[in-house]
Parts: sequence; structure tokens; C-alpha cells
Amino acid sequence: MRLEAITFDLDDTLWDNGGVMRRTEEGHYAWLDAALAEWLEERLSEQGEVAHQAGTRGRFAERFPLEAFLVRRQRLAGAHPLRRGDFTWLRRRALADLLGEYGLAAEHAEHWASRAMERFMVLRHEVTPHAEVDELLDELGRRYQLASITNGNVEIARLALGRHFPVAIAAGELLAPKPDPRPFLAALAQLRAAPSRALHVGDSWEEDALPARRLGMQAAWIGPDDRALPAGIHRLGHVRELPELIRWLERRR
Repeated sequence: MRLEAITFDLDDTLWDNGGVMRRTEEGHYAWLDAALAEWLEERLSEQGEVAHQAGTRGRFAERFPLEAFLVRRQRLAGAHPLRRGDFTWLRRRALADLLGEYGLAAEHAEHWASRAMERFMVLRHEVTPHAEVDELLDELGRRYQLASITNGNVEIARLALGRHFPVAIAAGELLAPKPDPRPFLAALAQLRAAPSRALHVGDSWEEDALPARRLGMQAAWIGPDDRALPAGIHRLGHVRELPELIRWLERRR
């Protein structure tokens, strides 16, 4: 086949994301708890008895542990199905709601939710791509058009790897997270590539391999098992194996 374009998932495809998310989740919540406690203490000192009642509310993370934040996000996703993949919106909205229940005025709740999400996004982008990825993308970019398609909230332009992706699709922000076909179609349209001339690379069977194949793309699935694969879906143990697959595909007629 004559391949023209390759689209990539990001998390757990170009880097291991489990540790990143644990550090990010715990780190931004701990930051919010500490920063909020300091701010409330300053207000208590400035306002004296007027703020005494607010000052006795306890620490935010004691009232609302991290698990409560997760439950609130899940509840919001259920209540707003179109937003279920817009993780930044869900996180900010859940934080603002919890901060309001903690006793902050609406403007302060929104302020601290935004500040916490700024911290979240800093930590979220502290990723370490697999050692082979930069050179791999550099080589592929000389021969094919490249795009990223992610359900996550990584802004690829904030990473050094962003230089490889002139087209970057944030599926959640489109309100159409994978396996919805629209983010794939949006990437292909911007690349001006037909599905039959494109390959998608990702780690999720349901969100990457199957929807790409349904559109007529070839799919490289970085999968953990040896299940039987339908035609057009090719298993990789690691993204470093991608060049060998591409050579095999291009030899086919």
C-alpha cells in the first residue's frame, strides 16, 4: 500500500502515562490544599473575628479528599454527556463546585479552581517520551504527514515533540472523544489524506484500533495481549517496532 499519513495517540503510546497522572493528580490537589490554607490564614489574620467562622472550616483536602474529587468528576460527566471527554472542563468545574461547598464565594471558588488547573497542566506536561520517539518521528515526518489525536488534555504544542505534529486534535475539546470517528476524520481532513492511505497508532483497542479500522485506516495497536486480530489491525509490543510494520505495509500491493 502507498502510505501518506500517520496519526498517533499520545498517552501510553509515545510515553508511559500512569506515573504522570498519579503525580499530577496528587500534586495539584496537594498544592491547592496548601495554597488555599495559606490564603485563608492570611484572610483570618487580616479580618480577625469577622473571618473566625471561615477559619474553623478545616483543611480543604480533609473535607474533600482526592477520592471525593474523582466522584464529583464522574458525576459531572454523567450529568453532561457531551462533556464526558473534556477533562479540563470536568476538572475545573468539579473543583469549583467543591470549593463552593467548602464555603468559598463563587468568585473565589472559580479563582482557586483555575489556579489549581494551572498547576495541574504544568505537572501534566512533565512527561518523558520513550527514548526512540523523537528520532522516530523525525524520520517519519520526512516521509509522511503526521498528526496527533488524543482524548487527554495534553497540549502537544507545549512539548518538544509538538514540532512533529502540524495537526493536533484534542478530541475531548471537540466534544467527540474517541472512539467517535470525528477526531479521526478531522485529522485526515486537515492532512488531506484518504483513510485508505493512513495509519493510526495507539494503545487502546476500543478507542484507537477499532474506530480507525472502521474508517478504513490501517491500525497499529500497542496491545498487552495476543488476541486474534482482524485484517488491518497490527499488534506492536512498543512504538519502536513501528518502522518494521510500515516497511511491511509498503511492500504489500
